[in-house]
Amino acid sequence: MKIRLGTRASLLARTQSGWVADQLRALEPGLEIEEVLIETGGDQDQETPLHEAGAPGVFTAEVERALLDGRVDLAVHSLKDLPIQQPEGLILAAIPEREDPRDAWISADHASLVDLPEGSVVATGSLRRRSQILHRHPHLKVEGIRGNIDTRLAKYREHGAAGLILAASGMNRVSRQSDYRALISVTEMTPAPGQGALAVEVRQGDEDLVRIVSKLDHRETRECVTAERALLSGLGGGCHLPVGAIAGVSGDHLSLCGVLGSLDGEKLVRLSAEGPRSDSIGIGTKLSALIRRTGGEEILAELDAGLNT
Repeated sequence: MKIRLGTRASLLARTQSGWVADQLRALEPGLEIEEVLIETGGDQDQETPLHEAGAPGVFTAEVERALLDGRVDLAVHSLKDLPIQQPEGLILAAIPEREDPRDAWISADHASLVDLPEGSVVATGSLRRRSQILHRHPHLKVEGIRGNIDTRLAKYREHGAAGLILAASGMNRVSRQSDYRALISVTEMTPAPGQGALAVEVRQGDEDLVRIVSKLDHRETRECVTAERALLSGLGGGCHLPVGAIAGVSGDHLSLCGVLGSLDGEKLVRLSAEGPRSDSIGIGTKLSALIRRTGGEEILAELDAGLNT
């Protein structure tokens, strides 16, 4: 059996896809996998802030299009980049076990965010991080930065920044752990919904491939990220909203923490919900409604006005 695996051309994307390919070959000896590189809108434009880039799926739409029209047979994505609404005809056949979901702190001179003097600049392209940083550290400044891992590592100081925040999972996957000084706890910086998880997408009805790929699925990870994405969906569904979510399971129990903040950090709602892990969607939906009732509606209205002007 020969399959074509669609992926972005960045080092991280190819590393992630290569890991999935290796796992599939181990499960199905003799399986041939051809890598097909696909350029996305997010790769073509590395200057425009992601929240200004327009349509959802700036890192995934072209790959999904190739999957739908038969140019590739499966696609590997960073789950946090994947829009909530999947195109008709595609399914997530596997969500493998999650990497570390936390954010990583990179700085040549400062051990942590707490150590930064007033007026220091933190570089990040994420509105979620911006909101949480300014809420906890209003004396700091946040500047946007785009590009792949190496580009951002090389350029953050050129931007006058004292430090840079990236997802630890990406750094770990490309063996760049030595480049970050610390991991930021999920209580200090709640991760993006699905951060650290991969999504392996195939065409619905491709039963042989679904059978093989589904062996990579990790039940606990799927339940956690399903709850996190249900929360995001209940708050509007935008991948680049300043929303954080992190879930965990213990026995038959699932707990979920969700965060929604304003862009200036002045307003922030952080709440939790819990319940049976079999009801991950319900828990996420319930928490999104609770956040909306506890100041979230006002924040969402401000965000809608600010991000659409």
